[in-house]
Amino acid sequence: MTAPRPQLLMGLSILAAVLNLALKSVAYRVTGSVGLLADAGESVVNVVAALAALLTLVYAARPVDRDHTYGHEKIEYFSSGLEGMLILVAACAIVWFALRRLFVPEELESLGVGSGFTFAATVINLGVGLLLIRAGRRAQSIVLEADGRHLMADVVTSAGVLLGLGLVWLTKLTWLDTIVALLVAGHIGWTAIDLIRRSFDGLMDRALPEEEQAKVRAAIAGLLAPGMDFHALRTRRAGTRRFADFHLLVPGIFTVRRAHEITERIEKAIRVALPDMEVTVHVEPIEERAAWEDSALVPLEQAARQARGEV
Repeated sequence: MTAPRPQLLMGLSILAAVLNLALKSVAYRVTGSVGLLADAGESVVNVVAALAALLTLVYAARPVDRDHTYGHEKIEYFSSGLEGMLILVAACAIVWFALRRLFVPEELESLGVGSGFTFAATVINLGVGLLLIRAGRRAQSIVLEADGRHLMADVVTSAGVLLGLGLVWLTKLTWLDTIVALLVAGHIGWTAIDLIRRSFDGLMDRALPEEEQAKVRAAIAGLLAPGMDFHALRTRRAGTRRFADFHLLVPGIFTVRRAHEITERIEKAIRVALPDMEVTVHVEPIEERAAWEDSALVPLEQAARQARGEV
């Protein structure tokens, strides 16, 4: 079965966000709950974030060109960072409205009707959010996963608000609506910080996880003959694509053809270990001193090798 296109999934997210905004706005109007007002405010953020994510996916799908020779996928980190900032703004807005209501309390009305609208919106967000997270992880798309996590944060928000409304209805203590809203704001803020951190890592070309780097090193080392070595391994990710480059040190007497054949075998082994990896190899004579002094990574790697007890 063919997976849905990312653009189609984002279109579904936009539709869900607009429907959520309508339902939660009605819920706030009939109840006057500050929690529901904050929840509706987050739905506005959802609409803006989903539109930004859709535009990002369209742009990221463009092929390489003369000005963007590595492709356009890295824009996904801008989108997920923006989404994280919007979630953080939503969390701050919830705190502001909640504290305001704490000092200026108001009676809540028609809690049953408002809860019904909010529950319907929550079910929609739950279904679409889970779908986006699964699709994002399967396609390794941070944009889809970020939007899915945003929707799941909204689910938690709505659940907390519904809990608060239930407690208010049972106890008649209206300040409980404010307390629950503040707790939910803390959860949303943590989600936002995590998304911003991941986006920052992507924009700063953070290396691949250590387990993936270990697979690359093992693939290279497995094809090195005596008298050969490698160093200056660099890895990064841009959207769904992984990149790796390193220096392959071979005896100076090797012909270009022989060095190329070894390089081809190593690149194939790396792509078997990590599919769709784009590999760049720089071949150098192992006897030349300059080959060991041409990268700031060499001293770091040598220290790491000594720590592992390697020669």
